Amino acid sequence: MTDQAGTPLHARVIAAPLAFDQPQAERDLAELSQRAADDPALANLALLLAEPGVRSLLAGIFGGSPFLRDLILRRPASLHASLAATPEDRARALIDGLAIDCGTAAADADAMRLLREFKSEIALLTALADLAGVWPVLTVTRVLTEAADAAVDAATRFLFREAYVRGDWLAHDAGDAQAARGYIVLAMGKHGAFELNYSSDIDLIVFYARDLIRVRDGLDEQTFFVRLTRRLVRLLQERTPDGYVFRVDLRLRPDPGATQVALSTTAALHYYESFGQNWERAALIKARAIAGDVAAGSAFLRELQPFIWRKYLDYAAIADIHAMKRQIHAVRGFGTVAVAGHNIKLGRGGIREIEFFAQTQQMIAGGRQTDLRTPETLQALARLARRGWIREAVRDDLEAAYRFLRRIEHRLQMIADEQTQTLPEAGPGLERLARFSGFATAAEFDAALRAVLETVQRHYVRLFEHSPELSHGGGNMVFAGEQDDPATVAVLASLGYERPAGVITIVRGWHHGRYGAVRTPRARERLTEVQPALIAALAGTADPDAALASFDRFLSALPSGVQLFSLLAHNPNLLDLIAAIMGTAPRLADILSRRRRVLDAVLDPGFFGSLPEPADLTALVESDLTQAADMQEFLDRARALGAEQSFLIGVRVLTGTVPAEHAGGAYANLAEALIRAIHARVEAEMAAAHGRIAGGASVVVAMGKLGGREMTAASDLDLILIYDMADEAPVSDGARPLAASQYYARLTQRLVAAFTAKTAEGSLYDIDLRLRPSGQKGPVATQLSSFVDYQANEAWTWEHMALTRARVVAGPAGLATRVEAAIAATLQRPRDRAKIAADVLDMRQRVAAEKGTTDIWDLKQVAGGLFDLEFIAQHLQLVHAAGHPEVLDQNTAAALRKLAAAGCLSAEAVDELIPAAHLYGNLTQILR
Repeated sequence: MTDQAGTPLHARVIAAPLAFDQPQAERDLAELSQRAADDPALANLALLLAEPGVRSLLAGIFGGSPFLRDLILRRPASLHASLAATPEDRARALIDGLAIDCGTAAADADAMRLLREFKSEIALLTALADLAGVWPVLTVTRVLTEAADAAVDAATRFLFREAYVRGDWLAHDAGDAQAARGYIVLAMGKHGAFELNYSSDIDLIVFYARDLIRVRDGLDEQTFFVRLTRRLVRLLQERTPDGYVFRVDLRLRPDPGATQVALSTTAALHYYESFGQNWERAALIKARAIAGDVAAGSAFLRELQPFIWRKYLDYAAIADIHAMKRQIHAVRGFGTVAVAGHNIKLGRGGIREIEFFAQTQQMIAGGRQTDLRTPETLQALARLARRGWIREAVRDDLEAAYRFLRRIEHRLQMIADEQTQTLPEAGPGLERLARFSGFATAAEFDAALRAVLETVQRHYVRLFEHSPELSHGGGNMVFAGEQDDPATVAVLASLGYERPAGVITIVRGWHHGRYGAVRTPRARERLTEVQPALIAALAGTADPDAALASFDRFLSALPSGVQLFSLLAHNPNLLDLIAAIMGTAPRLADILSRRRRVLDAVLDPGFFGSLPEPADLTALVESDLTQAADMQEFLDRARALGAEQSFLIGVRVLTGTVPAEHAGGAYANLAEALIRAIHARVEAEMAAAHGRIAGGASVVVAMGKLGGREMTAASDLDLILIYDMADEAPVSDGARPLAASQYYARLTQRLVAAFTAKTAEGSLYDIDLRLRPSGQKGPVATQLSSFVDYQANEAWTWEHMALTRARVVAGPAGLATRVEAAIAATLQRPRDRAKIAADVLDMRQRVAAEKGTTDIWDLKQVAGGLFDLEFIAQHLQLVHAAGHPEVLDQNTAAALRKLAAAGCLSAEAVDELIPAAHLYGNLTQILR
């Protein structure tokens, strides 16, 4: 601040706002003049009100700012004190007086009243000096900042003096009980840079140095500092009848979603060194210790210098910093600069662009050129010009624009004491601001402001013209910082996210390095590059919020993210595929989260070709599982391989690479290959433990969806184990012999366990043995002769219907041939058509009574659904197989086609049933 030889403010008035509401201004001037004339204590004010400069100044204020009008009329003595004094001396006296007054405050209420009265006095003084043209805009910002420093310091000292009296705080010097050794309050942003605006909130970070603090024994230090910091915030921002001092924002501290409001310096250093982000580097450029232990705070900031100022910073890191800016693309639209409704801080051509123009280049070069390390925006621009980083003409343009925009920002906030940078829409509000800013009309104001915004925008665009796109569709896509950008919230909502704030929280968590995949700066920089496209791709799914949550789970399981984010940046198709998986197929998303190597298969250029042939699957299974050293590894490998191959089939179906109707056969081929391998391994394990049954063998018979090659991603396996042996070998020949029935029962139990047991890799398939002879009451393994006898003499009609889908999928060829012959013989027996029809009808009615539904999406049970379609095919096969054995087929659609070819089904019925079979099959595949 400069002193003009002690000249008081009233004698230095050289400017005044234009009154928007002249009648109001005249009424208020008359009222104030009358009050001054009637009150002897205000006699000198009455003299000052007669001066033309003062009168013009107050007319402009009364006719343009309801906030300042009320402040003056409530406290005319304060108006007189400000007008009659040298403004520089008045500001210093107020600041010094606050420290003295708060030093004797007896309680919170006293301190809060003193702080609020101080803020009112400073608010009036700075407004008068600004509007009168006495102080240039940067003097105003400095005085406002010094006032904020004084308020925070006074409140802090009051709290520590009170803690000392209570005995919680052990002062190092009893003579200065208010000294807060080790308690560090940092000012951030404009506050830290001495650039505070008129109605600004203040960004603070609070730390404490454990090696300097002294609290009483038994008192948890973090609890003490957290409570004290919360009281500090209350003293400053709680609204009382006297108003408030400053709104306080503590969210610039390390990982605010997971940390307390006061953090130890040790924890902070660890965070910045391990997880610090580029936007935090940019923020810390302006950090300044202002209260508590200022010396310790300054020392802490010196320790952070290597983090803030990297010697080498590539342009991927700059892109990450650029994401903090509310984008080149406008808050108010794409490609244009608006004035009405424009945000002069965050919008195109606004204050933030000037600040970032300077900060980004400071971060590029400041690691090597230490003179560029300054928190003040205009000083940074001057030094960048001196170093040749920017042209002097650019510096001049941006400096003039910065002063102009800060001046308009102050006028805007003085009108109603609102923390806003958004201009009013066209109309009286904009006209009021124009006149309060010294323009005769809104049109003149529009022209002047538009020229400034366009100048800033032109320089800023050139600076970032080679940066990656960090917005979406002309709207914001910003997740840096700790405040939700309103424009980003709006864009996310327009994309289809129902909980935009939740989306921002998730993405912000990625940038805080909470997962291994985003723990390194390189990973977070790569993430920034791909982030807008990723968010947009996930938004294109059926449930964007669920898709993002699935991707978040996927990301949490990744050990490293650099490769993934690089792949996504350069493979838009992969990005769309992952979005489709996350948003459409939760089952596939879960597999992808747990089995990351499947991405490698998806990236194979040949992946989107045809499905692997059965022989290829068999070879893959054998080659992978034969490498297992023991049964545990064998089971883990089988589960991993099964899940991965099932995932790849699902992805092909999801992307339309493979028709859904082919998926059933693909899932069945995979299951069969695994069944064969596991059956062989379990038999070998049984032989090692119990020997073998002479002439004995077993086969696995598939039923249900597996038998019909109609499996889905969620299908269980309906199986029957059938065995046979030589009559003369009733027991096994091992060291622990078992009777044949017991031997094969135990083999079946081991087989089931091999599929269903939970290992580190999960389970493989659920197994259902209820279709075996006698169902749950029968033995789990059936001898072939018993199977034949049961089917001939005891089986119900529904069991023969189920048998139409039976086929052998594992075991020696000789026994497989005999079992399939027995199945065929059973199905080809002559039938009583009336009895079969009655049995089928009765069974369908029983199922409907127990499981019937009107929900059309229950494709299996709803009337006219899959159950009915399968019953039709199975019923017709049973009654026609004796005369037309060629109609037998385990697959429903294939059976219907064969029935039609044999003349057992009308052409009209075929035209309805075959498309229905395909539709149900396709829908079931997608739903599962």
